[in-house]
Amino acid sequence: MQAIHTGFPWAKSLLGMLIFVVLGAAIYLVVILNWSYAHGERAGYVQKFSNKGWLCKTWEGELSMVAVPGSMPEKFQFTVRDDSVANKINTLMGKRVSLIYDQHIGIPSSCFGETGYFVSDAREVK
Repeated sequence: MQAIHTGFPWAKSLLGMLIFVVLGAAIYLVVILNWSYAHGERAGYVQKFSNKGWLCKTWEGELSMVAVPGSMPEKFQFTVRDDSVANKINTLMGKRVSLIYDQHIGIPSSCFGETGYFVSDAREVK
């Protein structure tokens, strides 16, 4: 007797490709969010800081940096994903601060943050 095939013969290969794509995207996100392109520190005054996002809420801020008194300030836009760091920055508003950050390149969505600069710590500059 010959076996009768029911269903769709291409369904297994389509499911295999879908699993491969989802697994590949997950591995890509883990690598991109944990590997930093650059690590640095910037000092200035936080002039904007708010919790934004429809679905994925992140803290977005803007640091005003003045290199030479009397010159135009440079703006550094940053993202904070950790609420404890966000609380620290909120208590330092109005004071000169130093932000420690990691730069991540290739993040596919603004759901993880609007910028590629993720602040991991903040401290007051005396």
